[in-house]
This record gives sequence, structure tokens and C-alpha cells, in this order.
Amino acid sequence: MLTLDEYEKLNPRCELEHDGVRVVYATPTLATKWRVDTLFDKEPCTIQWIGSFTPGAVLVDIGANVGMYTIWAATTRHVTVHAFEPESQNYALLNRNIALNGLGNQVKAYCVALSDQRIYSELHLSGFQIGGSCHSLGERVDFAHRPMMPAFSQGCIADRLDDLVESGVLPVPDYIKIDVDGFEPKVIAGARRTIADRGVRSLLVEINQNLPDHMQMVADLKSLGFDYDAAQVLAAERKDGAFKGVAEYVFWR
Repeated sequence: MLTLDEYEKLNPRCELEHDGVRVVYATPTLATKWRVDTLFDKEPCTIQWIGSFTPGAVLVDIGANVGMYTIWAATTRHVTVHAFEPESQNYALLNRNIALNGLGNQVKAYCVALSDQRIYSELHLSGFQIGGSCHSLGERVDFAHRPMMPAFSQGCIADRLDDLVESGVLPVPDYIKIDVDGFEPKVIAGARRTIADRGVRSLLVEINQNLPDHMQMVADLKSLGFDYDAAQVLAAERKDGAFKGVAEYVFWR
């Protein structure tokens, strides 16, 4: 039997190395260890996209979870990151990962959801666990817009990216990542003026190609001057399972 003091000192973590750069992730649960183990396989296009970043640029990571890509981008590409993660346990571990890597002056995390309006609402959780995902803001629906019964619902504050940029809280970012399990169109609607700014070079958006509002979002981004590579989308698309038809789209100007 471990004493409480011994248990607290365990502090499990995983270390990776990339081009001589050490990257550390806290892994207090099997779910968070899985995220490290699958970092290069789960969404290889996201890792490739991050690899294209210009050092010194600004990334806004919307739906940062425990910070897998936030930390990777900050450590390996030396970019500034503003990370948004409203789920309480993921937000806590996101900050721990920032601290473990000594990124306090380079990465800022906000326990805020981004959407198409400024509201106090609820975040409905698919499961109450560190490293979990598929949560929903306001509506009790899953990533495919189907009714869901949450395991737990927490209080949550939401804001618009446009308001944060226009008020000076954030600069116009060079890169934007959006992965919010079905609610991406609302994030885009609340960020339209920012995305229209020519300073935004590229976006990576998780898109469910089975949903009309997601495909309309693709058309909206193209109307703002962005394009994507169909071969990249095809390679990223899930071909079977619960997420069949979901893919990361990398948009460039």
C-alpha cells in the first residue's frame, strides 16, 4: 500500500524527443498515456501541419484538450500559443503540461469555450475523465448532432474569437486549430472577421463530412479565400468506425 505522500510523488509522465528538443507530457491516467502513444498516428496531418509553422508565429488552439498539440507546437516550432479548453480536468492537466515544459511565458491556456456568442452555459461531458473528449456546449448532442445523455454537466463560459481579438486579448493569429467535436461551425461563425484577416495563414478544422452544416462551413472558408488539398483530406478521413467520414481539413491561403 502506498502512503498519500508516496502516491503524490509518483507523478507519471512521458518524454519524447524531436530534433534534440525534449517534450514532456504528464500521464496520470491510461487515457492520457494513450494520447502520447498515438500522438504521431492519430492525426498525422496535424503533426505535419504544425511542422510547417514559422518560428515566432501565433497559434490559437481551440479545443486543446490536455495540450498534446499545444505543447508540441510550442516546443518543436517555437510558436506562441493561446489554448482554449473548457473541460475542468483537461484544463488542469493542460496547465500542468505547460509548466512541465517551462512554457509559462510562451503558452497561455484559457478555461473558456469558443462559440458564436458570449454566454454562461453548460458543458455536457461524454465521460468524467482526464483526457476525455466528445463534450458539447449548451446542447445535449454528440459529435454527429444526435441526442446524448451526459455523464456530467459542468458550468462553462463561452466567448467569440472575434471579440477576443477586437478587444486586444489576443492578436490576429497566424494559425488556428479547431477541434470541438461537432461544434466547429459555431466557432467559425464567431471568428469570421478574424479569419477574413489576411494575417491568418492557415486553419486546421476537424470536419464531419456527413453533416450539411459542416460542409457549408467548408464553402464559407473557401469564400474567404482559403483552399484545401482533396488528397490530404482523403488521407485524413476515417474510413470506418463511429467517426467514419470525419477528417481534418487543412486550409491555406
